[in-house]
Amino acid sequence: MKQDIENIELSLLTFNDYNELRDTMIESYPGMPNAYWKEQHIKALLEKFPDGQVVIKVNDQLAGCALAIIVDYQKFEEHHTYKEITGDYTFDTHIENGDVLYGIDIFIKPEYRGLRLGRRLYDYRKELCEQLNLRGIAFGGRIPNYHKYASETTPQKYIEKVKRKEIHDPVLTFQISNDFHPSKVLKGYLEGDTDSNEYAVLLEWDNIYFEKPKQSTAIAKTVVRLGLVQWQMRLYKDFEELMQQVEYFVDAVSAYRADFALFPEFFNAPLMAEHNHLSESDAIRELAKYTGKIVKKFSELAIAYNINIITGSMPEMKDGLLYNVGYLCRRDGTMERYEKLHVTPDEAKVWGMQGGSELKTFDTDCGKIGVLICYDSEFPELSRLLADDGMDILFVPFLTDTQNGYSRVRHCAQARAIENECYVAIAGSVGNLPKVANMDIQFAQSMVFTPCDFSFPTNGIKAEATPNTEMILIANVDISLLRELNQFGSVKNLKDRRKDLFELKKIT
Repeated sequence: MKQDIENIELSLLTFNDYNELRDTMIESYPGMPNAYWKEQHIKALLEKFPDGQVVIKVNDQLAGCALAIIVDYQKFEEHHTYKEITGDYTFDTHIENGDVLYGIDIFIKPEYRGLRLGRRLYDYRKELCEQLNLRGIAFGGRIPNYHKYASETTPQKYIEKVKRKEIHDPVLTFQISNDFHPSKVLKGYLEGDTDSNEYAVLLEWDNIYFEKPKQSTAIAKTVVRLGLVQWQMRLYKDFEELMQQVEYFVDAVSAYRADFALFPEFFNAPLMAEHNHLSESDAIRELAKYTGKIVKKFSELAIAYNINIITGSMPEMKDGLLYNVGYLCRRDGTMERYEKLHVTPDEAKVWGMQGGSELKTFDTDCGKIGVLICYDSEFPELSRLLADDGMDILFVPFLTDTQNGYSRVRHCAQARAIENECYVAIAGSVGNLPKVANMDIQFAQSMVFTPCDFSFPTNGIKAEATPNTEMILIANVDISLLRELNQFGSVKNLKDRRKDLFELKKIT
């Protein structure tokens, strides 16, 4: 896997990308050295359907590509070859008023495989299909491992064995995992594909939002999926074991195609166990030495699992002072830091922790978000400033030892959702750490709160975890409902503020 990734960008293909595209294709198809698109082919695709041609770049280097056209599917649904579907490679089969997005090619440069970049390309195709209100996606998928089994099984039986995971096929297995279902076997599909014995599998994905509308395009989706980690405090033998547990949860949340994963405050506290012979203030400073490594690993996981991660919080030393901080690790490889502004009396007294000074919203591919660590959620001015800056979702990682402490965070967080007309997600830790001083027993119930109006749950709770149980919580939130609430809600908390009586502003 390629390391030191600073940026991942999905963008439309341009003709200036051609030389890199050709070289990437040659590397991606080592068994087919002459199987790359010529300049006239790419030029034709860009002229006919520019939105269907997309590349993914890592550190500004082309790492993969997906090419597609729109076809009148009934002309090809029964049986077709690659040459027929592409109009003898002229792409004259592309028509704007067709009903199916047909995948012409998709490939990832070998050195970037394992980062789930192919999933991003498929996700782009799905979103494009929905936006254009097409019936679905189809393509002929190669089965490059079939030649190893051709003497003992038919293509149909081979496909069934791949579906049952008795056989691994690098192409078919990946496509099935991305929600494409095999429809039929296409014989003689691609000339010269000896690895597949010139067979292919017609793979299809159905657009559940497809309808025969009065307008030509479908409404863009605004639903964001949140994944909350209710973390069990337990002892770990070392840093690697703790991060294995972190990756386990990232994997679990990502499997549900969540857009965000939220971890709790001080989830890494178990690493203080080996320093329990030190004073509390010295032990947490030892814990702070892990923060850089943890953040780097979180960024790698965000890229690999294609998910934005709010890392909860960790102690961090800066200019000789101890802070409680966390990071937003975006799935494009970028990161931003947030700070706990109000430390609790215990944090200040026992650990010598300082309050931060920076409050801001963060732009993401799912809208603007804010993060307030635990105690900060109990100060309504902070979230109001974030709401004034356009925040749609507020994330609150927390750590509370008693039920009354949890109740303060829980009820204040729910109030923030109502008064700021936003969604609020809170995630905490459960269990205990008997060998870590000043941690004791944890109490938590992770939840997602909404405003209270007709488009939302009547009690303002979208989803809630089981109290004091290690688990994940998955919930969808619809940003468009917030826009409707702003304009047509039964009450309009943001608009109805008496700004003639008071003023709230951030000191810069």
